[in-house]
Formats: sequence, C-alpha cells, structure tokens
Amino acid sequence: MLNKPNYALLSVSDKTGIVEFARGLHDLGIKLLSTGGTAKAIKEAGIPVTEVSEFTGSPEIFDGRVKTLHPKVHGGILNIRDNDAHQKTAKEMDIKNIDIVAVNLYPFEKVAGNPSSTLEEIIENIDIGGPAMVRSAAKNHAYVTIVVHPHDYKKILQEIKEQGSTSIETRRVLAAKAYSHTALYDTVISNYLGRKFQLRFREEFTVGGRLIQTMRYGENPHQDSAFYKEPLMSETGVCYAQQQHGKELSFNNIVDLNSAEELLKEFKRPACVIIKHNNPCGVAEADTLSEAYDKALACDPVSAFGGIFGLNREVDEDVAKKIAEIFVEVAAAPSFSEKAVEILSKKPSIRIMIMEEIDGRSSEYDVKKVTGGYLLQDRDLHSFDDFKSLPCPTKRKPTDEEIQSLEFAWKVAKHVKSNAIVYVKGSAAIGVGAGQMSRIDSTKIAYMKAEQAFGKDAVKGAVMSSDAFFPFRDNIDAAAAYGITAIVSPGGSVRDEEVIQAANEHNIAMIFTGIRHFRH
Repeated sequence: MLNKPNYALLSVSDKTGIVEFARGLHDLGIKLLSTGGTAKAIKEAGIPVTEVSEFTGSPEIFDGRVKTLHPKVHGGILNIRDNDAHQKTAKEMDIKNIDIVAVNLYPFEKVAGNPSSTLEEIIENIDIGGPAMVRSAAKNHAYVTIVVHPHDYKKILQEIKEQGSTSIETRRVLAAKAYSHTALYDTVISNYLGRKFQLRFREEFTVGGRLIQTMRYGENPHQDSAFYKEPLMSETGVCYAQQQHGKELSFNNIVDLNSAEELLKEFKRPACVIIKHNNPCGVAEADTLSEAYDKALACDPVSAFGGIFGLNREVDEDVAKKIAEIFVEVAAAPSFSEKAVEILSKKPSIRIMIMEEIDGRSSEYDVKKVTGGYLLQDRDLHSFDDFKSLPCPTKRKPTDEEIQSLEFAWKVAKHVKSNAIVYVKGSAAIGVGAGQMSRIDSTKIAYMKAEQAFGKDAVKGAVMSSDAFFPFRDNIDAAAAYGITAIVSPGGSVRDEEVIQAANEHNIAMIFTGIRHFRH
C-alpha cells in the first residue's frame, strides 16, 4: 500500500468536475498544484492551490509554451519511490513527490474542427507539456495515479478516503486509459496534418476512435463488440445519426445503415434504399418519396423483411404508414414528421434514426482490417460528370431513356458486393445479383429475383449493369434471353471483342466506363 498522496497536479482543458475533484483532494489533505485556467477555477472556488511556476521557481515562458516541462514536475512524477538513489537525488534537488496527475489536453480537435480556425491557431493547440505529464505519470503508475477522464474522479477520491491511496489495480487501468488518451490525441493531429499537407500513405499509420457505445454483441451473439467514432470527420455518416425511437442498434444494423447512407449519397432526387446483409435489395429514385419507396420495396419484398430502410427526404404520414405495414429493423431519414413518428413509434422493435442532410464527401481512407495488419485505400467515390459521353463500342447506341437507366444501374452496382449484376427499369432496381463467385451466377440470380417480384417477362426491356468486365460472352447471351436491351460495364477483358460481338448479335447497346467497382 502506498503512503497517502502528497501533491496532486491538476491541469485540464475539460473543466467538468475539476472543482469538485480539487475540493475532495484538499479535504483529504492533499496539496494542489495547477496552471492557467484550471488554477483560476480552483482559486475562485476558494480552494488553496499553488501555481506550477511558483512550485518550480521558474516562470512560464514563450507565451506559455513551456511551463510544466521542468525537473521538479517530471522528477516529482517519475522518481521511483522505493529506489534509494532516486530518493537521494530528489532530496538533493528539493523535488517533492507528485502522486496524482489529472490532465487532459489542449482542445486540438475542437479548434481544428472549426472552419474559421487558422493554421496558426490549430498548431498552437497542439499540447506538449500535457501529453508529457500524462505519459510520465502513466509510466510510473506503480506509484502515481494518472486520470484523464472526469468520470474517474469520484472513484479516485473514494479509494483514497477508504484506503489512504488508490489501489494498484485502479492505477493500472488508469494508466492504460492515459496512453489511449495520448495515442488518440497524436493520431488526430497526425491525420489532420497529413491531410492538410497532402501526405499519402505515410510510413506509419494509426487508427483512432472515441467510444460511442458498447454493443449487445457483434455479428454473432458470441462476439463482443463496440462502436467508435473517428474524430474530425466532417462528412455525414452513421456515427452522427441520432436515434429517436426503438431498441438499441446492433452491430449489423450499423453496418447496414452505413451502406444505406453511402448509397443514398449517389442520388439527388427523392430516393429509397433497402439494405439486407450489407447489400441493396431495393433501390429507387422518383419524383416523390412515396413513389420511390413503393418501387424500392417492389424489387425484393421478401428480402426487405427485416431490412434497413434509408430515405433521403422527410418521412411523412403516408410513407410512415407504408413502412409500418412490414417488419423493418431501421428506418433512417433526415427527418420524420410528427405524425410519422407517432405511427412508427407504435412498433416497439423499429429503430427511427435521424440522419444529417447529405452534404459533400470526404477523401478519408477506406481501412480494412486483416489479421495482423491493415489495408488502406482511397474511398471509391468515382462518379461521371457526363455519363452520355462514355464510349459505346456496339452498333446500336443506347437511347436517352436507356442512358438514364444505365447511369442509375451503374450507381447501384457500385454498392453491391462483387460479383455484382443489377437490372433496372426507369430509375428503380428490379433485380440484384450479389456476392457470387462467378458473374454468370449473379446474372442468373438477378433474373430470378426480378422474376419472383414482377413475373416472367419482368426483365424484358430492362438495362443491366456489371461492376466489372465480362470474362465471357455467356453473360450477354443470358441477358439477351431475359430481354435486356442495354448494358453498362467497365470493359477491359481480353475477350471484349467477343463480348461486343455477342451484344451486336443480340442488338444490345453497350457502354464501357473504363472504371471498375469491385466491392469485397
């Protein structure tokens, strides 16, 4: 058991609970050291506190850039209490033990996230002394209590009151939290400056996030899970969605909700997206949200059962009534009318999620975890400014109506697991073939889905999109047999001429984009 703490150093940007913590420490007979605004807040509360500059005998210099970087601070934190040589040096240099360090860091994230902040202001909010003290105290946690989160103040006070000091178990937990705190802080700075100075694929890469919630379980009940938010993300995303009704989101709900929102970002007109097992099973764009909903649901009403419904306009009473007719896991939209909330809230299982209005796309990396490492790539944000200008190698050229449908189908296929085939009529998917090992199987499955939903001749007159090139002409032959009239694909196969010839034989118009959209 440690001796009763001697000094506590308090220096926080987040002042939540700091006065109460300081008072509790003072009442326990612990002397307080502090700096700047923290010292001012403690003094104004009538609690005795010594400024660090007075404690060290050295004034703050360089506009406060150097104030705690001093042997009396770091020596007081880092000396090993039962090491005779350390204690001899501490006595010779009049270094007092600092046994509690409560520090959290300059608000870099807040300042960097403010569009009006200058680069100079952002740089000035990179903390130096704070992380140094946190890391010093965490390293010496055998003797020193480090606290970076206000919600831990109460436990520390309670243990000191009951035991005379904190327990080693508590100090170990707090030390781990402290290193997570500084690691995230450095990650935020590194990633911000990397973007600012346009550094791509740096020698070192770190992933950082802040806990949003622990989940009931992961993809399966035997897997534990938690949800983290990446700091300084300006783009609309599932991390910013607000739940208005229903039980807690699951791991799979969040994955599917993210897919729904990413696909919705492709559309400007009223649109509805239905996601099941991370694939769209219904997508439509229309003049009204109600019409888009009807067309999206019609694509695959069986798979839509228990799906994630994303909509890019306010959900009104009419649409809410339709959603309430089937089992829906999540209904997500920028807003819901009062009447819509009333209707949907009668279903206890449905989650109502408010998504921010979609505004802009960021160039953050897409990160995939593999065992023992990470894969980084640019996000697949490619789109065409003028779809009509794409090359058409076939004899028959697509009509204007077919081009509009092909462009819609191309956007949808981009969000379908490879191998991906999408059939479209107008601005609505009527059949989706996803995640198959061979493209011909996806072609057949998309037809089967369309036939199930709309009948035998459903695909007649539809267009077809493929996320990657056709390796053989069999896909074209099958599409022709189903009644497809126009196709869009990247092209680029060694058998392109064979594929083009098949399209010409069947009088099918074909567009080559030159862009592939694999999604694994």
